[in-house]
Formats: sequence, C-alpha cells, structure tokens
Amino acid sequence: MIDESPASRQRVLWLSTIAFTLLFAVWLMLGVLGLKIKTDSQLMLGNAAKTMSGPEVKAAVESRFEWLLAVAILSGAMLRLNFGIWTDRLGGRNVMVLLLLGCAIPTLALAYAQNFTALLVCAALFGLAGNSFSIGIAWNSAWFPDSQKGAALGVFGAGNVGASGTKLLVVLIPGILGLVPASGYLGGWLPGGWRVVPILYAVLLVLMAIAILIFCPKQDHKPGRGRSMKDMLSPMRNVRVWRLGLYYVVVFGAYVALSAWLPNYYVNTYGVDLRMASLLTAVYIFPASLLRPLGGWLSDVHGPRKVTYAVFIGMTLALTPLCLPTSMLQLNVWGFTLLLFVVAVGMGIGKASVFKYIPNYFPNDVGAVGGLVGLLGALGGFILPKTFGWLGRETGSPQAAFIALLALTVGSLVWLHFVVLAQRAREAAQWLNVQTLRETRELAADSLWGLSR
Repeated sequence: MIDESPASRQRVLWLSTIAFTLLFAVWLMLGVLGLKIKTDSQLMLGNAAKTMSGPEVKAAVESRFEWLLAVAILSGAMLRLNFGIWTDRLGGRNVMVLLLLGCAIPTLALAYAQNFTALLVCAALFGLAGNSFSIGIAWNSAWFPDSQKGAALGVFGAGNVGASGTKLLVVLIPGILGLVPASGYLGGWLPGGWRVVPILYAVLLVLMAIAILIFCPKQDHKPGRGRSMKDMLSPMRNVRVWRLGLYYVVVFGAYVALSAWLPNYYVNTYGVDLRMASLLTAVYIFPASLLRPLGGWLSDVHGPRKVTYAVFIGMTLALTPLCLPTSMLQLNVWGFTLLLFVVAVGMGIGKASVFKYIPNYFPNDVGAVGGLVGLLGALGGFILPKTFGWLGRETGSPQAAFIALLALTVGSLVWLHFVVLAQRAREAAQWLNVQTLRETRELAADSLWGLSR
C-alpha cells in the first residue's frame, strides 16, 4: 500500500530535486571542463594537430568543442519522452536510480578518455543525465494534488541550478582543477587536472542512488501501468502540446544552451579569465533556476497564461538591446550581464508557468506530455549553441547570436496572443449564445403567459 503522508511526498520532492541538481551538473559539466579540455590540442585532434597551422588548429578545436557540448545536450533531449513514459509505468524511484547508476559509469570513463572519439562517446552517454527532468516531473506530479502541483514542480525544477555546479566548483575552489597533479597519483590510476571533477561526480551519483533507495517510499505511484502505448501517446496529436514545446524552447532550451555557451563567450568576447567567466555565468544560472518555485506559485495563483505572457514580454524587452551590434550599442561586460540577468529571471519563472499548463490540460498524461515538451525544449538546447556560434561568426558581431533567441521569444508571444484572442472570441460567442437562448426563453414564456390570460 502506498504511503500518502505529506512526509512521503516531501521526501520524494527533495530527494528527486537533489538528484536532478546533481544530474544536471553532470549533463552540462563540459561548459567549463571543455574550456580546459580544448587547450589540449593533442587530445582534441590527435596527430592531425601536427599538420595544421595555428589558426587551423584553433578553428578545428573550437568546432570539436561545440560538438562535444551539442552531443551531450542532444543525448539529454532525445529520450525525454521515453523516460516520462517509463516513469509513469515503472515508478519514478526505480527509473531515477537506474539513471543515476547508468550515468556514473560514462562520467567516470570521461576522466580516462585519451582521444576525441572517447570524449564524444562519454559525452553521449553521460548526457543521458539530462533526461532526469522528465523523470522528476512525472514522479512528483503523481505524488502531489492539483492544488500543489505548480509549487512542487517549481521546487523540483529549481534543480536546474545544477548547471552552475562545475562553474561554482571553479569559483569556490579555485584550485579544484589542479587539486591533483597532471601526472596523477598511483601511477595514473587517479588522474589529475580537470579529470578530477568527473571522478567526483561519479562518486556522488552512486551515493545519490543509494540515498533514494533507502529514503524514498518503496511503493510508488505508477499512473501509466496497464495503459497501452497508443493510449499514452494519444495527446501527441494535440497542437497545444507542440505549442508548449515551443514555449519551452524559449525558457529552457535557450537556458541550457546559454549555460554551456556563456563561459566561452565571456572569455572570447570580454577577455575575462575562466574563473570570472564561470562566476558571471552563474549570475545568469541562479535566477534562471532558483526562481522556478516562484513561477510555480504565481501560476497556481494567477494561472499559467498570465505568467507566461509577462515572461515573454519581459524577455523581449531585455533581448532587444542584446542583439544590437556594437556600432549601435556598446555594452560592457556589466551591462551585458545585467540584461542577461533580466532574461534569466523570465526564464526561471517561465519554466514553471509553461509546465503548469501540462497537469491542467493533460492530468492523466503528465509523463508523456511532459516528456515531449521537455524533449523539444532540450532539442533547442542542442541547436541553439551552434546557431549562436554561426550567427556570431557570419555577422562578425557576437551580440548577433541573440537574434535567434529574440525571434523565438517574439514568435512564442505572438502565438500565445493569437490563442488568447481566439479563446476570448469563443467565450464571447458562447456568452452571446447563452444570452440569446435566455432571451428566447423569456420571450416564449411571456408569449405563453399572454395566451393563458
């Protein structure tokens, strides 16, 4: 029998949130570690580096660095629908533990990679950590009543702050990447330099799996148990699901892309060192993650539509100056960071408001619908870093990278506005129909009363 006590719900919420935070840190750890990895041209390019000129080596390393980021992000996107369905069928506890243990292996293997192919394979495998979001959304949604879902999903979603995990390690422990000498200890069995970080994460992943097994309720909710796959996938035919997916590209996909992309951007554009780039990126990550509970609470109180409206308008106002070339607007590093902070506030609130729609419209299919929406959002996180880099290179203006994000935001705002107008028109038509019916009945009653007299 399932223990429905508030204490059990809270254990599910907090342990899933901690697990998600850790897995998110693993998913995006190359945003910082990659900057160290790409300084080793031999590791990134192999013997081909010896036949290239300096500029060629730099261009090739940058391209491969972008692919490492993109592959990890893509891996954390493609199976989100599957993980959502598996959670509804098998229970969140079981699926989360399997993911934690499964990701620990390639995370550890990354520390021992000796060529780009090995790096790429490890990125593809530990990138599965990004699917933890679908697990947690379905898991917590099954445990909490409708009146508390927005706040609970907002608290869980704040685990996005894990994107700052590796960045904060570099900021708070400046010597973390040199904690162990490059030659390592025990004849290389414990490698040094940047390779210490994935070893640390692998250990934490295993410990987190053990904690969930011990403390989370063993009897779990499984709302998808016994349902056919066709039945569980039926909401995918609803255009509303795909519209929410676009919204999530804006508030989550772009968040993931910027979390991984910004350290390199700060270093290349403003000439700051890695520690400062990590700190400035964390300034963006924290509001984009920690304000998610606020977004959930606001959505519970005011409804997700009003909150999402405000988010898209605020983001549009902040993104517009970020897109302008330096010939029109010269932004220093602090002005850029301030505008990006405003964008992050919108993303943090918007991530919760978009997902609040899902249990409202699809209460019996949160796993499948949440998985697809999360998949589309994470695919945005895969595509946008390459888009950012391409726009910056083609225009010669790094700020132009934000044109893509502005276009997506404005497009989402316009679509939302037309949906609201259409709904108001339907409501007005229904009201007129009710009024007309009422007046017809009153006239008929008056006529009958007159005849009876």
